[in-house]
Amino acid sequence: EVQLQASGGGLVQAGESRRLSCAASGFDFHDYAIGWFRQVPGKEREGISGIMSIGRDTWYADSAKDRFTISLDVTSNTVYLQISNLNPEDTAVYYCAAEDLTHSLANIATVMGNKMRYWGKGTQVTVSS
Repeated sequence: EVQLQASGGGLVQAGESRRLSCAASGFDFHDYAIGWFRQVPGKEREGISGIMSIGRDTWYADSAKDRFTISLDVTSNTVYLQISNLNPEDTAVYYCAAEDLTHSLANIATVMGNKMRYWGKGTQVTVSS
């Protein structure tokens, strides 16, 4: 059973940095993508960033290109999202999701634009001004 566990959220001050982690387990495939999404109550969920296990291709939303960095540790199947210079608009529940790409030729942008198959519970990030 595929499981995704997001962690690293909490209450932070504006201007600080935070690293979120997404630990994936139960994978019986090695070609996959993991993406980070966030959602504010009353708003649609938005894709922030994604990464592919093979080739490490990455994708960032335009709003995330300056302050967000995604990385993958394949030995532990853990994806990290480093967020710098946090501001109150970053307050949201952050989710990670995964997609099996064993039979797919989709690039990371396409994967992030489609509904991903596996989702974990989110981690709340609250930024105070």
